Amino acid sequence: MDKLHIITPVKDSIDLTLQTIKSVKDSNIHVPFIYKVYNDFSTDENTTILEEASKSIGFNLINLSDMTSHPSPNYLLVLQHAQQEALEDNADLLIIESDVVVEKDTIQQLIDGAYQQKNCGIAAAVTVDESGDVNYPYLYAKKWKETIIDSNKHCSFCCSLLTNNLLSNFNFHELDPSKNWYDVTISHKSLELGLNNYLFMKLRVLHRPHSSRPWKLLKYSNPLKYYWQKFTRKLDKI
Repeated sequence: MDKLHIITPVKDSIDLTLQTIKSVKDSNIHVPFIYKVYNDFSTDENTTILEEASKSIGFNLINLSDMTSHPSPNYLLVLQHAQQEALEDNADLLIIESDVVVEKDTIQQLIDGAYQQKNCGIAAAVTVDESGDVNYPYLYAKKWKETIIDSNKHCSFCCSLLTNNLLSNFNFHELDPSKNWYDVTISHKSLELGLNNYLFMKLRVLHRPHSSRPWKLLKYSNPLKYYWQKFTRKLDKI
């Protein structure tokens, strides 16, 4: 790998988003990297805040309103654009979502870990809550004792490195445009390609789920209402 591209897709939830951005920018990273924030139709007020932060903190802001009129979420467009730019730059692609805060050494350790493992397609940091307990979307791994898991389950893109090997062998333009989210599909495709997906249990990132789309919290507080909205409004398709 010659370079790393880091991306954060964003829709509002500006206070938490700024915490994410600052944690990335404060990281100790020993490889050349580019950090891009994809603004997926945040409010005008929050877009202005992001534009000001891009200058004061130092990151590349991409307003998706300049690229498409398709309503949020535009995760597919983000992935396709980010893949193209990473491949052109011979870079790996690290996705850090806007409800995640990383420690100073998380990113570098994830890079090192990915290249110390065999034939890595995806390397992911496990998510935890404020108490340090493993939380959604990695509840399935809560009782796992190993420090590095060669996982057949999907890796969430909360904080996941997609290696250049994976990017080079699967064109994201083949993804199903009727879906909203693609972590499950891409995780499975990585395995189909003969690559390995690793979950690093000692690399823990703070995750506050669904902060930019709070209706999804109904999955835990009122699952019947969540699934009613999911299917009647055709939301949250994975």
